[in-house]
Amino acid sequence: MTAELVRGQNHPLPQTRLEIRVSAGHPIVAGATLGDEQGTVRGTEWVAHPAAPQLPGIDVSRQAAADHRLAVDLGAVPEAVHRVNVLLALPTGVGGPTRFGAMPAPFVAVTGLDGTEVAGYTITDLDSESAVVALELYRRQGAWKVRAVGQGYAGGLAAMLHDQGLPEAAALAARINEAVAQGMARSVAPPPPRPDGEGRVRTATAGGGSAAAEPAAAPQQAPAPPPAPPAAAGGPGSGGPVNYQHPGRRTSAPPTPPPAAPPAEPGRPAQPVAGDASGWTMDERLYNQVWGMFEDLARTAAAYRSAVDFADSRMEKELDGVLSDPRARFGPEADAARAQARAKHTALIEQARAVLDRDLAQLAAEAEVVEPALPPAFARWDSPVWQAYQVPMEIPMAVRLGELHLPERRDLRIPMLVRLPLERGLWIDSGRDGLSDAVAVDSGELRRLAADTAVAHAARLLAVYPAGEFTVHVIDPAGSAAASFAPLLRSGVLREPPATGAQGVSAMLAALTRRVDLVQMAVRSGAADALPPDLDIAEQLLIVHDFPHGFDDRAVTQLRYLADEGPSVGVHLMMVADRRDAQAYGPVLDPLWRSLLRVTPVPDDHLADPWVGHAWTYEPSLVPAGSQVVEQVLARVVQARQAYGR
Repeated sequence: MTAELVRGQNHPLPQTRLEIRVSAGHPIVAGATLGDEQGTVRGTEWVAHPAAPQLPGIDVSRQAAADHRLAVDLGAVPEAVHRVNVLLALPTGVGGPTRFGAMPAPFVAVTGLDGTEVAGYTITDLDSESAVVALELYRRQGAWKVRAVGQGYAGGLAAMLHDQGLPEAAALAARINEAVAQGMARSVAPPPPRPDGEGRVRTATAGGGSAAAEPAAAPQQAPAPPPAPPAAAGGPGSGGPVNYQHPGRRTSAPPTPPPAAPPAEPGRPAQPVAGDASGWTMDERLYNQVWGMFEDLARTAAAYRSAVDFADSRMEKELDGVLSDPRARFGPEADAARAQARAKHTALIEQARAVLDRDLAQLAAEAEVVEPALPPAFARWDSPVWQAYQVPMEIPMAVRLGELHLPERRDLRIPMLVRLPLERGLWIDSGRDGLSDAVAVDSGELRRLAADTAVAHAARLLAVYPAGEFTVHVIDPAGSAAASFAPLLRSGVLREPPATGAQGVSAMLAALTRRVDLVQMAVRSGAADALPPDLDIAEQLLIVHDFPHGFDDRAVTQLRYLADEGPSVGVHLMMVADRRDAQAYGPVLDPLWRSLLRVTPVPDDHLADPWVGHAWTYEPSLVPAGSQVVEQVLARVVQARQAYGR
């Protein structure tokens, strides 16, 4: 029976191999410290954190996430350790809540490796604190117990570590925050939070079962409409802030129920239906359904991996028991014990695999009906939906940047959808650092593919925005990607040729920096009518190719300014760069790289989900070889601009 703990209450632990599961609703940092009999942390080597996630008997996550699973083997911690504190903290400098009082109360649970919950604790009464000691596992008379602590610190990680006696608390806290910031730069941002009580709408199996877990990702009731882009309403002469929203975009509508699934045959799962989620429109229902599939796959794989870990640890423990007595290591009884341990291990793995296969089959069936139903903004370039493409009258909720998959089933691809307007710029990595050796692409070909990827993403953004509401600029200092950018130039969607040379780079950055300054001043002062009449208030995308070639220190400073301040006023950055080429600038550019979402022109497993932190293989959304779909789409974009006089 699960013990629901309150602050200060303790509970015995029935075993030493455990999982600490954390659920917070927003990305947080999870870690652990080892303490001696007085509770003192003797050094940084006694702290498990994202930059050093493993200690003897402790394994924590490498990044911030809304859910965590910490592996604990109390039998493997050093003899000098008498306490293990589980720490939670809010990441700094990356957006999101800055105090626990601004988010739902975190919940922590101690479970066995088989998922059986031993004790749970909801950490309430937090306000200005940004770090908290959630639980304490402590040794008492040869046995281990868990205590609900809930001690918060307004001073954050540094104050918490200092309180545990760590002299290097401030330096370690800075190191942890740096590691977390780098990890979050690799993470796929979760969808906006939903109102309380809303959850993933899943297709039920006959007999009342569930085809998969039901994590909260898509609403059961219609949520509020998606927010308008930053700095809204009014136009020149209105006296209000600048309006980036298309006048024809609908902002209210009656909620539409999801389509009903056809009845299932007895004993079989119900057939999946495209749009099997709630939303104001079919596009929103599909968006929520895709995110639900993403989360379901993440959690299904996490459950399978946890079951495999449990089976491995159980077999190891049983084999250790056989070998612990020298007199019983050999002979028929020892052989039988080993065979029995391996048989149990095989049975557990097969059982876990059967559950995984069932869930994967349901998700694959759902993907088969969802993918053909996706609108252009969410669809692959080879989808037939592009043959009937028309320039939209309103901005979609999101745009597709590629596909994600896990090694448990590589053919099950989840569309990677990113909300619009873009809150983060994109960094298309043109270097080989971090890529698998199996990627048989030389450096020159990789740079060409990176430029082609940038063009594909830019073309999609141009296609999904209403006519005249999205403008693209290109900086290509050496003109080395002229062939890749040719479709944008030939179609006429580029209003000026790519900027080349030092003077071209300087002029382009100066113009966009001026636009950001003017719009920010207009928004803050409520004087939109004071904007110059020739100022383009459409969303702007700047593609920077081959950075840092052609960039002096002033240009680098302007680029960082655009990355930081541009998105709030409709100026977005897409960099095509190899980070090694910018090593001469040292750490000064680290905040720039962290502020951008890194994607690659070839498959790579660098992205993480926001729930359990799996490493997902990302594949870019590229145009099929020989296809003219981009040219056809861009031609219609130009025609629509001319028709609207834009």
